[in-house]
Amino acid sequence: MTRVERYERKSEIPLLLLALAFLVAYAWQVLDPVLHPDLATTLSVASWTVWIAFAVDFVVRVILADDRWPYALRHWYDVALIALPMLRPLRLLRLLALARILNRSAASSLVGRVGTYVFGTSVMAAFLGALAMLDAEQDAEGANIETYGDALWWATATITTVGYGDRYPTTPTGRFIGLALMIVGIATVGAVTASIAAWMVSQVQRDQSAAEASSSTSSEGKKSEVTPGSR
Repeated sequence: MTRVERYERKSEIPLLLLALAFLVAYAWQVLDPVLHPDLATTLSVASWTVWIAFAVDFVVRVILADDRWPYALRHWYDVALIALPMLRPLRLLRLLALARILNRSAASSLVGRVGTYVFGTSVMAAFLGALAMLDAEQDAEGANIETYGDALWWATATITTVGYGDRYPTTPTGRFIGLALMIVGIATVGAVTASIAAWMVSQVQRDQSAAEASSSTSSEGKKSEVTPGSR
């Protein structure tokens, strides 16, 4: 195990807790825009503290890596997670650290792993996408997504690829979030299909193996009965 892997094992739980703390701080500000100034300042400080923590985490991992530049290039998405969230609606990207935790705790089988990802990704994408959409749309002129209920309904319809069209984003930021959620929805449907296909193939192969084993055992039994009589 490399130094980076040892560090990641030790830091994954603290990072998960920080991501959850950021979720609370971010959601609170979005769902209750009329906050007491002191509380708003506290939540803002908490959000930036999490951002600094994730930036420090990436720097530490680069320092511990044997080949630093190749490691940084391979983990370009971590750089994006640190740089892009400077834009408020994109700060939710920090919560993708949860995906790393799911990756390490998922079941070892393909179906179990895909099932964990699909369920976790669907729930997180719907909940977080609704938050980001509400943040982008609620104060926009002519917007029709003004409450979290509207945003959650839109996110659920989008991620399931139903798309009723009764709620839709009107701002450039909202449309960008919608595009991202559409991609997640398509990937989720594809993952479900692949998961079911893999499960069906494994079941057929298991049945075939059991039938072959049973046939082989039966043949050996018949041979053992015929051999003594032939003597």
